Amino acid sequence: MDLAISGIDLAILVSYLVGVVLFGLWIGRGQRDVAAYLLGGRDLPCWAVLLSIVATETSTVTFLSLPGLAFRPEGGNLLFLQLAIGYILGRFVVVFLFLPSYFHGDLFTAYEVLDRRFGGATKQAASVLFLVTRNLADGLRLFLTAIVLQEMLGLELWSSVVVLGIITIVYTFFGGMRSVVWNDCIQFAVYLGGALLAGAVILVFLGSGTTELTDWAQNLPRGWTRLIEYGQQHGKLQLFDFSFSLTQPYTFWSGLIGGLFVALATHGTDQLMVQRYLSARSQRAAGRALALSGVVVLGQFALFMLIGVGLACFYDLFPPATAFDSSDRAFSAFIVDFLPVGAVGIIVAAVFSAAMSTLSGSLNSSAATAVNDLYLPCRKTKPSAGHLLWVSRGLTIVFGVVQIGVGLVGSLLAQSVIESVMAIATFAIGVVLGVFFLGVLTRRVTQRAALLALIVGLAAMTAIVFQTDLAWPWFAIVGSSITFVIGCVSAAFFPSKTDHDEA
Repeated sequence: MDLAISGIDLAILVSYLVGVVLFGLWIGRGQRDVAAYLLGGRDLPCWAVLLSIVATETSTVTFLSLPGLAFRPEGGNLLFLQLAIGYILGRFVVVFLFLPSYFHGDLFTAYEVLDRRFGGATKQAASVLFLVTRNLADGLRLFLTAIVLQEMLGLELWSSVVVLGIITIVYTFFGGMRSVVWNDCIQFAVYLGGALLAGAVILVFLGSGTTELTDWAQNLPRGWTRLIEYGQQHGKLQLFDFSFSLTQPYTFWSGLIGGLFVALATHGTDQLMVQRYLSARSQRAAGRALALSGVVVLGQFALFMLIGVGLACFYDLFPPATAFDSSDRAFSAFIVDFLPVGAVGIIVAAVFSAAMSTLSGSLNSSAATAVNDLYLPCRKTKPSAGHLLWVSRGLTIVFGVVQIGVGLVGSLLAQSVIESVMAIATFAIGVVLGVFFLGVLTRRVTQRAALLALIVGLAAMTAIVFQTDLAWPWFAIVGSSITFVIGCVSAAFFPSKTDHDEA
């Protein structure tokens, strides 16, 4: 096995990974109950929750694929940023529509709100759907990250999956939510710093006209001027497309409307995000963190995409020996081929950071959902705090192994199959959003009507995803609308004198 990076870069990467694990061990000391383990004692500061939200929704795919969108020789531009408009608006709606319900009582999961409104069966159905789609999707994200690491480090694919998975399991197992959030803050700084460093190197190269790192102060502004001129000449700085289309993913209307509903689903009803709000010191702190995170994400997206424009300009000046078979490979190839020794190790650590921030949150939120929504209802007596703590830690390992298994199986699947499975995870959140709408916005819809709406919504979205060309930003609004309408109509066939059926 020949590593593609130098010994110095490898030492930087290994030091970072060891540091992450040791930090998880240190931060998790003294945890004695499930509230401390799964929710960080409900005492995490606003700014840490904010950075954790941003880091969690930033995966390796985001880190490398967003530059690829702008880099594309044909059609590469900044239109993706239109989605961020809807993402920002959606977060504000979540603050006012869903957040009060999550802070009404000592909840551990988002789906306990459904239990309060409908009953245990609805809560458990939503929880199982979350666990299946979350672990399937994140297992495949682990596999996609391993492909990148295989290219950048020269590791075997299976070993990349296993190493990344085990490291994430270890620090999540010992540190719990507190370790997840604080490591997210570190990982945010690492991957953002890595992106800024890579962007600066690109600008220096553009400013000097060579691949030699000389006179940063002089060449940085020259490189920026060249990037802007190139972007304008080749249409890569186009930011808005006001045409209306249900099949094109990046238009102003799909960004504004579709992006708003995507944010409502991912940040309003998904336990991966809701668990961070519940870890904050108060509803106000959680709301502030959530609202501000949209602005940070917009800035982050803009940085990644400008790097893509810079890569397009760079490879126009210095064409690669072989054309890239995928635009996603442009950034990783630049990192390995052109960054100086030391910088490569930092960027590879940034790639690890982007992956682990998502995966660790996935493990912790999966454990919280399984313990509170599935395990506890099966118990006839309330277990001790210590028992629940170890069950939560055990489930963290279980879900980690499941995701590693999915990642290993991913190597046997065609890329088209992986994309289809990821689509399933995307549209399922819209259906769950529709059930939450039924719980928050109606009073006459019963549990049987809500469950029927959930089933019909999933069936309808399965047909839509695989039989139509509907663009993915519309999945959440279509799925939630179908589910909501079916639930309201079904209420006439499943009347109840109360708003809460027997579970």
